[in-house]
Amino acid sequence: MSVIISPSLLSVNFLELKTEIERLNQIDNLWLHLDIMDAHFVPNLTFGEPVLNKVKTVSKHKLDAHFMVTDPDFFADNFKDVGLHNFTFHWEAVTHHDRLISKLKSIYPSVGISLNPSTPVSVIPHYLLKKIDLILLMSVNPGFGGQKFIPEITDKVKELAQFKKDHGAHFQIQVDGGINDQIAPSLIQAGANNLVAGSYIFSAPQNDYLSRINKIR
Repeated sequence: MSVIISPSLLSVNFLELKTEIERLNQIDNLWLHLDIMDAHFVPNLTFGEPVLNKVKTVSKHKLDAHFMVTDPDFFADNFKDVGLHNFTFHWEAVTHHDRLISKLKSIYPSVGISLNPSTPVSVIPHYLLKKIDLILLMSVNPGFGGQKFIPEITDKVKELAQFKKDHGAHFQIQVDGGINDQIAPSLIQAGANNLVAGSYIFSAPQNDYLSRINKIR
């Protein structure tokens, strides 16, 4: 299976949200990446359930939500009816990770853990790596689009890929932040199989998103 590309709606023209999503509907093997922020875990505040209830009626792609929030347990309950495929929470925001993962797995088809750039992969116990569906490595500091990629994240991708090989784990390795056609090849070679891109895709001339997505892939 080819690498999944997850265009981040954080970078779309929100005045043309429906049109933007319909353009993406014409492209295969995408997830739609949704950055949910609470103005506490990160400074910004983004969209909530009312917007996502509309998005799910338009998008043909799986909805991939990245919760940059201080209380993902609360959001797990409040977002259960908006059609999410994947629910990713930040390791740094949670104390009882195992309990939250069990709860999320009872609600959502896919559950992910996100790590800030400075958080090492080693903080996640091996038994949880075997239970999880996705690991999201932030390659910029969370909260704002358009930042530059932190190159040391590639080593974290390699570490996770080696764990998958050694232990027969099946989680996806997703990378988010500063992704473009120059950076993507080394991440894919290192073992990433799900890449989030916002600014690079949605800044395409004449809205040629397919060309930008193919360059990343």
